[in-house]
Amino acid sequence: MTKQTPPAKKPSRIQTRNRKMILDAALEVFSRHGYRGTTLDQIAAEAGISKPNILYYFDGKEDIHVTLLNRLMESWLDPMIKLDAAGDPRSEILSYVQRKLDMARDLPQESRLFAGEILQGAPRMSPHLERHLKPLFDEKCALIQRWIDQGALPPLDPQHLIFSIWATTQHYADFDAQVQVLASHASDTHAQASAHLAQMFGALLALPKTP
Repeated sequence: MTKQTPPAKKPSRIQTRNRKMILDAALEVFSRHGYRGTTLDQIAAEAGISKPNILYYFDGKEDIHVTLLNRLMESWLDPMIKLDAAGDPRSEILSYVQRKLDMARDLPQESRLFAGEILQGAPRMSPHLERHLKPLFDEKCALIQRWIDQGALPPLDPQHLIFSIWATTQHYADFDAQVQVLASHASDTHAQASAHLAQMFGALLALPKTP
């Protein structure tokens, strides 16, 4: 008779709370100092717990970093997943721009964590980029190309359209310190950015008027 493996024990409420506390603290420290500039001592100080306590829950700094990146990927892909083939092409893309801008506002630390990983060559993120982001990216580029071929959008490069959306929306999170210094009315930055990007991409996606 085959011996059955007992089910994994569910983490206690205290264990769940402590893991979340560690991950929240690590997100703050990683987004501020980057992977290389972060130490377990800094994470422990931010979380208000001891370094040995962190090592009870995680194998080390890389384990914490990978856990954060794994947790980030689902929310990172969601705005693109929502691009609907049945919707109006121009409205769908403009809504995608707004969702990405909202994410930059609501999840700035996560955006900087992701950017830091990419700037290092994605040593821990590459499998996720290949397995999750690349197929979705290709699928949505193909969708945009179909809309172009159907005459619903002007001729443009779908890949570089998406790259441009990422560059102009994520900028507000990744370069927030610069934006706060340079923006005339920093408290209204999100609303101003939203209006500007809608105007800019709206013009890019507009079909030429027929004579």
